[in-house]
Amino acid sequence: MKETNYKTEIGGRKVEITLGKYCGQANGHCIVTCGETVIMVNATMSKAPRPGMDFFPLSIDYEEKMYSVGRIPGGWKRREGRAGDSAILRSRLIDRPLRPLFPKGFYNDVTIIATPLSVDPEVMPEPLAMLGSSIALSVSDIPFEGPTGAVKVTCIDGKFIVNPTPAQIEAGLIDLTVSGTKEAVLMVEAGAKEVSEELMLDAIMFAHEEIKKQVAFQEKIVKDLKVVKTDKIAFDSIPEEIDKAVREYADKGMDKVLENFNRYDRDEAEDELTSDVLTHFAEVFPDQQKAIGQVLYNMKKEKLRHKVLYKGIRPDGRKTHEIRPIWCEAGILPRVHGSGVFTRGETQVLSTCTLGMLSEAQELEGIDAETEKRYMHQYNMPGYTTGEAKPLKSPGRREIGHGALAERALIPVLPSEEEFPYAIRVVSDVLSSNGSTSMASTCGSTLALMDAGVPIKAPVAGVAMGLMKDKDSDKVAVLTDIQGLEDFLGDMDFKVTGTEKGITAIQMDIKIHGIDRKILTTALEQARQGRLEILKSMLKTIKAPRKQLSKYAPKIISFNIDPDKIREVIGTGGKVINEIIAQTGVKIDIDDDGKVAIASSDAEMIEKAKKIILTITTDLELNCEYEGTVTRIMQFGAFVEVAPGKEGMIHISKLSKEHVEKVEDVVNIGDKVLVKTIKIDERGRVDMKLIKKL
Repeated sequence: MKETNYKTEIGGRKVEITLGKYCGQANGHCIVTCGETVIMVNATMSKAPRPGMDFFPLSIDYEEKMYSVGRIPGGWKRREGRAGDSAILRSRLIDRPLRPLFPKGFYNDVTIIATPLSVDPEVMPEPLAMLGSSIALSVSDIPFEGPTGAVKVTCIDGKFIVNPTPAQIEAGLIDLTVSGTKEAVLMVEAGAKEVSEELMLDAIMFAHEEIKKQVAFQEKIVKDLKVVKTDKIAFDSIPEEIDKAVREYADKGMDKVLENFNRYDRDEAEDELTSDVLTHFAEVFPDQQKAIGQVLYNMKKEKLRHKVLYKGIRPDGRKTHEIRPIWCEAGILPRVHGSGVFTRGETQVLSTCTLGMLSEAQELEGIDAETEKRYMHQYNMPGYTTGEAKPLKSPGRREIGHGALAERALIPVLPSEEEFPYAIRVVSDVLSSNGSTSMASTCGSTLALMDAGVPIKAPVAGVAMGLMKDKDSDKVAVLTDIQGLEDFLGDMDFKVTGTEKGITAIQMDIKIHGIDRKILTTALEQARQGRLEILKSMLKTIKAPRKQLSKYAPKIISFNIDPDKIREVIGTGGKVINEIIAQTGVKIDIDDDGKVAIASSDAEMIEKAKKIILTITTDLELNCEYEGTVTRIMQFGAFVEVAPGKEGMIHISKLSKEHVEKVEDVVNIGDKVLVKTIKIDERGRVDMKLIKKL
C-alpha cells in the first residue's frame, strides 16, 4: 500500500490518519494523530487456524510506552514490563466492540496491537486507539464486519462534550466511552456522579451520532483504497447430514433437559443426553464428536432462547424482571476493619475493607497524569467458585476489569480526603459464581465500607441485565439479574450500578451487531427498578455506615504546621521523626504543604505525638506546661528538653518548694518531668519550674 493520508475532525479537533508509510508487513496498519497524541495500530492474522481450534483466538493489546510521555520506566531493568491495570483496561475497551464483528467459524489467530507513540495530556489516547483499531482492520484483508467508531463523552452544564480533556471529565457529570457501528451501539463504559437514566441515555445516543460520522469517514477510506478481503479463509462449519441427524435424534431429549429449573439437575440431564447421543452416532459419524457437541450446543441455545422469548420462561423459572433471592451479612470478621457478604442466588461474594494512611495509596506508573490511587478495589475469583480444580494464578484481564468496574461504581459516593483522611482498600473474593459476580462485588463492597465506618454518601448496588433478541423478528426479551447460562447464551451483558438517586457506573457488552435506543431505554429502566429492590435487601442488614471505626482500624488525625518547620520535625537523616515514632508507636505522614497526619490504634499515643510535633514547630509560650526529659545537670540547676531543639532550665530553687542541697536529690539525667515556663528573655532563653516527675 502506498502512503496515503486522510483528515477528519472529532470533537472540534483535527485527526489525521496515515496509511502505508510504516509497518508494511502487517495485514493492516495506521497511525492516528490528534494534537500531540500519536497512536500506532497494527492488525495481523495467521495464515491458518491452529489445529483443533473451536473458538476465535482474538488477542488485543494496548502497549504503553513510557517514552510517549517522556519518562524512563522504574525498576532496575528500566524497561516496560507486564502491562499495568490501565493498559489492560484500555485493551478491553478496544476488544469488546470488535469481537462480535468477526464472522462465525473464523478461527485464525488475529492480533491487534495499539501503541501510543506520543501522548498529549490534553488528548486522551483510548478513543483514538479504538478508532485506529477499526481502521487497521478495515483496510486489511482480515474478515471484519465493521467499521466501528468510538468516542468519550462528558456533560458540563447540560452540554455534551466529545473526547473531553481530563480536566473536563473531572468537572463533568459522566465519563462515558461508547463504541458502535453506524446502525447501533456495541459497547458502553461509564462512570457517573449519580446521574439519571434519561441523561445517560441521551449521552449514549449523542455519542452514537458522532460514531456514525467516524464510520462514514472510514467507509470512504475503504472505498478509496478498494480493499479486498481474503477469500482464503476456511470457515469451520457443521456438515449438514450431522446437523440434521443429531437434531432429529436429540430433539425431545433436549426439551426434557431444559424442563429442569435446578441448575445441577439440568447439568446432569444434559451430560446424560450428550453421552447417549455420542454413543448413538459413534459408528455412523466416527471422529465427529466436536461437530456433534456443537449441534447439541446450538440446539440448547435455540430452545432456551425460544422459551425465554416466546414463553417468558427463564432457565430457573423466573420472570424476565425478577431478581434471585438475596441475603447479606456485615461485620462477620472480627479483626478486619470492615466486612460484608452479598449472596444472590448461587453467586456469593465476600468483600473486606482495610483502612490505612494516605501514604499507603497505590502508586501508579504509566502514561497517565494520575500518579496514585487512594481507593483500591481488587477482585479475585478462584476455581472453587465454579467447582473447578484449578490452581491459583495472578489476576487476569477479567479479574482486573471486574475490580475496576466495582471501583468506578463506588468512587462517586466516597468521602473526600478532608472528610476522611484514609486510604481505602476493598478486596472482593468470590465464594460462589453463577453470573454477575462484579455486581455482587459492588454490593458486598458497599456493605464492607459501611461496616468499616466509611461515611459514604449513599449505598451503591448493581445489577446485570441480559438480552435475547430474535434475529428473524423484532421479538426481544430484556432480562434482569442474569445468571451464567443466560449470559453465555444471551446477546448482552449490561451492568448498571448506582444509588437510589442515580447511576454511578455502566458497562455493556453485546454479542450481536448492536442495540438501539428502545432496547437501551428498557434495559436502563429495568436496571433502575432492580437496583432499588437490591438496595432494600442490603439496607435490612446495615442501614448506614457505623458511627465508630473498628478498634483495630488506625485512628487518624490531621493538622497543619508551618512548611518551613518541616525540616525540624524530620531532623537530620530522619532522626527526630524516628524518635517520635519510637516513643509513640504511631505512623506519621508530612506533606510538602505542611499537612501532618498521625495514625495509630491508640488515641493517647496519637495525641502525644501531635503534642511533640506542635511543640517542635511552635515557640514555647510563657506560663504553659510541657512534658520533657532532663538532659543535663549543673550545680545551679537542670536542663530539660521538651522537644528537639526546645530546651529550658530549672534553677535549683525551682525544683521544690523546700530547700534542695543538690540537684541530683530531686532529678537525674533521663528523668521524665512536667515543667512550666516562668520566664522567656529577649534572647529566647527559657526558665522553668518543676511541676512533678513523671
